Amino acid sequence: MSLAKIPLAGVIGSPIAHSKSPQIHGHWLKTHGLQGAYIPLHVEPDDLRQTLEVMPKMGFVGANVTIPHKEAVIEIADIITDRAAMIGAVNTITFRADGKIQGDNTDGYGFIENLKAGAPDWVPSAGPACVFGAGGAARAVIWSLLDAGVPEILLSNRTRERAERLRSVFGNRVTVYDWSQAGTMVGHAALVVNTTSLGMIGKSELRVPLSGLRADTVVTDLVYAPLKTSLLAAAEAAGCVTVDGLGMLLHQAVPGFERWFGARPIVDHETRLAALR
Repeated sequence: MSLAKIPLAGVIGSPIAHSKSPQIHGHWLKTHGLQGAYIPLHVEPDDLRQTLEVMPKMGFVGANVTIPHKEAVIEIADIITDRAAMIGAVNTITFRADGKIQGDNTDGYGFIENLKAGAPDWVPSAGPACVFGAGGAARAVIWSLLDAGVPEILLSNRTRERAERLRSVFGNRVTVYDWSQAGTMVGHAALVVNTTSLGMIGKSELRVPLSGLRADTVVTDLVYAPLKTSLLAAAEAAGCVTVDGLGMLLHQAVPGFERWFGARPIVDHETRLAALR
C-alpha cells in the first residue's frame, strides 16, 4: 500500500557524516518492507531550534540526536521523559501529532539490552559495577544500572570533579575513586564498563590496571571502533565474559524506529553487518 505521506526520520549532529544510524535504520526499513527514509542531518548549534521547528512541516516524524546537541534539546522540547530528565540528555525525538516535540533518552535502555544479549547470565544484583568515565554516556549507564538493581556504582574519571558531580546527582549508591586508584575498583566489581573514548581508534589507550579482573566478571566497552578494544582483549584473556559496544548503538535505535515507522525491529546478526558496512 502506498502512503499518502512518506515518514521521514534522521540523525542530527555536527559532524554527522560518520554516523552509522542511517545504515541501521535503512536496513530495518528494507527488512520490514516499509516506506520511509532516514537521513544524516548536519546541523550547527545555532540552527538547532529553527531546524527542529521546521522538520515536522517537511514530513519528519522523529530524529535521533547526537553530539553536540543532546543537552540543548532538553531546553527546546515541549515534553521530556523522566529518564531523559534524569540522564540530562536527549537522543531520541518524536514529532507528535499534536504538534509537540517529545524528547527521550534510549541510551540506557540500549546499554542494558546489549548486556542482556551479550552476557545473559549477568544478574544486576550480583555485585557492584565499576564505571570508567563521567560524561553523558556514563550518566545514561549509571542511571540504567541503578534502575536495573545494581547495588553500587564504583566510579572513576580522569577529572575527579566530574565524577563527584555524578555522585551528587545519583546519590550514595555511587562511590568515587581517584583516577590513579581506578584499578582497585576492578577487583570489587561484578561488571566493568568503559564509557570513555579511551581505546578508540585515534585515541589514547585505557591504561587502568586490570590485574584484579576475575573470571566471573562481565566486561563491556562502549567503544566499538575497534570492536575488540584492549580492555576487552585483556578481559577475554582473564576468562571474563565480554560484550562489545556496537550492540548498544543498535539496541538504543529500536524504540525510536518503532515509534516513527510503526514496526519493532529485531537486533540480529544482519543488523550488526549493516552497521559495519
